[in-house]
Amino acid sequence: MTLGSAFLWGVAHVATDRRKTGFALMVTHVLLLAVVITAVTAFGTQVLALAVQPFWLTALSVALAVVALAWSAVIVRSFLLVRPEPANSAGRVLTTAFTAALCALVLAPTAYAARLAYLSRDVVDSIFTAEMTPIVADDPWNGATRINFLLIGADSAPGRPGVRTDSVTVASVDTATGDTTLFGLPRNLEQVQMPRGPARQRFPNGFSGDGPDTPGLLNEIFQYAEDYPEMVPGVRHGQRGPTLLKQTVSGILGIPVTYYAMVDMKGFAQIIDAMGGVKVTIKQPIVYGKYREGHLAAGTRKLSGQEALWFGRSRTDSDDYVRMGRQKCLLYAVAKQADPVTVLNSFEKLAAATKRAISTDVPKNLLPPLIELSDRVKDARIRSLSFVPPLINTASPDWSLIRAKVAKALADRPAVRGPARPKAPAAAQGYDRPIALDAACH
Repeated sequence: MTLGSAFLWGVAHVATDRRKTGFALMVTHVLLLAVVITAVTAFGTQVLALAVQPFWLTALSVALAVVALAWSAVIVRSFLLVRPEPANSAGRVLTTAFTAALCALVLAPTAYAARLAYLSRDVVDSIFTAEMTPIVADDPWNGATRINFLLIGADSAPGRPGVRTDSVTVASVDTATGDTTLFGLPRNLEQVQMPRGPARQRFPNGFSGDGPDTPGLLNEIFQYAEDYPEMVPGVRHGQRGPTLLKQTVSGILGIPVTYYAMVDMKGFAQIIDAMGGVKVTIKQPIVYGKYREGHLAAGTRKLSGQEALWFGRSRTDSDDYVRMGRQKCLLYAVAKQADPVTVLNSFEKLAAATKRAISTDVPKNLLPPLIELSDRVKDARIRSLSFVPPLINTASPDWSLIRAKVAKALADRPAVRGPARPKAPAAAQGYDRPIALDAACH
């Protein structure tokens, strides 16, 4: 009877002629289960959106504690109603221990869920800004048909001063469909046009670096802004680099870049490990390391964090542009494989790695609509266009051509989704239009 009451409240009460109380408990339990099942199955995305809001995370923790205590109370009360007679001491000891075990089975997962809620709140508070973005309830994007995110891969290895943004990608996301186009900019772009204001006044003919000892490449702009506060007046330390880089990339591509997310390279490896690895297709063997100490064989395989890091970083026997293509495939693989079950199974490790590795200026109040948008992105077509030779001469880029290609790429609707077609030869691609990553990365 006690075991039955753990699975359906009120069984022991009905069995002991406490029918009103028993039926009331049964109805309460069934309604509670119905609400949970309906919320998870029919409103999964909306529930997930609540899970990134500190207030609702606190409310969830309290609700879980109340339900767990109520459930345990029902189990204990049910046992008291049907426990063996005092004379049966062995039966009492065994059934008391069994009842305690049932309570532990209820309390343990609830305590774990409450811990996940606490960790979620900690991650949200640590990473996302408290600044509020005006949001209209029925249109969180305030009429924007596309939202553009700057995705930065930063290398701050020992022995290298400052932060080098060796991976610069803009993800342009259709707010209605989730269709996404990734625009990749090579790290070695020269003569980069600076945004109007102090930056352009200092570099009227394009960014030339910090003195004659620096080459003046795109990947230096982030750290330059951090070192020279006057480049971005009124912006605090730590945000000057992202702000100037967003403004610069906006000018290069001709589209407004609203938010950024930056991941440290070593932290990225920890995130991949927390996911349990990431499966990618390696088209040609990849040698990595300064002294060629590593090797990734060709084929489809699951990479560890360190292997994934070298998959996206290695230039041995290749160049920046081949590496950029692999980086896009790595982003695609992570986006498709970071499903809710994977995230939940390794949540604590992911939370710790994410706090160490990621910084962003996405505000907290934008997280719920962003969760819904990311759900559409997972089911949408992701395309990529990289501005690399021969399309672009990185030493003397044609900025008008880049903006024209971006405008055309965003104006073209992706083809109707279907089975992935084989990747066309490089000559056929022409390097001048977006490539569907579901085909290009397999």
